[in-house]
Amino acid sequence: MNPYVLTILLSSLGLGTTLTFASSHWLLAWMGLEVNTLAILPLMAQHHHPRAVEATTKYFLTQATAAAMILFASTTNAWLIGEWDINNLSHPLATTVAIAALALKIGLAPVHFWMPEVLQGLDLLTGLILSTWQKLAPFALIVQLAPAIDPMLLTMLGLTSTLVGGWGGLNQTQLRKILAYSSIAHMGWMIVILQYAPQLTLLALGTYIFMTSAAFLTLKLSSTTKIGTLTMTWSKSPIMVATTALVLLSLGGLPPLTGFMPKWLILQELAKQGLPLTATVMALAALLSLYFYLRLCYAMTLTMYPNTINSITPWRTRSTQLTLPLALTTTIALGLLPITPGILLMAS
Repeated sequence: MNPYVLTILLSSLGLGTTLTFASSHWLLAWMGLEVNTLAILPLMAQHHHPRAVEATTKYFLTQATAAAMILFASTTNAWLIGEWDINNLSHPLATTVAIAALALKIGLAPVHFWMPEVLQGLDLLTGLILSTWQKLAPFALIVQLAPAIDPMLLTMLGLTSTLVGGWGGLNQTQLRKILAYSSIAHMGWMIVILQYAPQLTLLALGTYIFMTSAAFLTLKLSSTTKIGTLTMTWSKSPIMVATTALVLLSLGGLPPLTGFMPKWLILQELAKQGLPLTATVMALAALLSLYFYLRLCYAMTLTMYPNTINSITPWRTRSTQLTLPLALTTTIALGLLPITPGILLMAS
């Protein structure tokens, strides 16, 4: 892609998200979401592969539907109550339609079906943008809407997402689909705690972004998109394989890695709020996700590829990818648990 065009598209992505962050009026927020969607579409379709074009079309249709629902919710609220302000969305019909639209935007279950299919059709870097940056603007709106939404609705969205994210990833062989289901499960953790402790939602979102970035950048560096290919990476870089296994375990939420911190604090807060049953279901759903992360670790570190491949061996070609972003995100994804007391102090 032409570097000037790429610069304009990436700037538009930043502009759209910033516009939504800064807006207090529904029309401005909607405009930011639309700029965001339109900026990523050429990045998704840039390889002109039928699967990429299909993924782009699916993404466009779902995002356009969600944007139309947001517009409908905000105009309904303005018609019935006379308020365009984001914090004054108080009519039950408007709030329900708006949270359904934003759930569709970020891929929460039960409106998650587009997410694995779209991610599967994209290259890894565009998939990384879709899994991380594209979640920020809708999440900013969800955080602002949370006080007006029925707590039971948010809890059900969160529980459904963690369970669907765990079950959906069990039977996959494509790494991008596994990361899509991982994303759905993590979104569920963030939503379930949103009304009780919004700062924990932001903490979970931050750690999720770093861990997912480390996973995607590793797969990009080793040109890996299937579990079968993953079994060949140990011969290219044993150290990278070791750190990647730890990043995957961090995504699963195992101590003493960074990913344990948000899960631990969220379960603790749910117990404090008198929701032990919700906390138990969330912890059991985390075990489902942990299983497929362990499956990836097992394939990467403890198995050898069974076939002799006659094609050019991918691990012999020198990669031109910058390794500094990978090193930074991996370090953050593995080593932040000791600063939990400091984070708790800042949150309180």
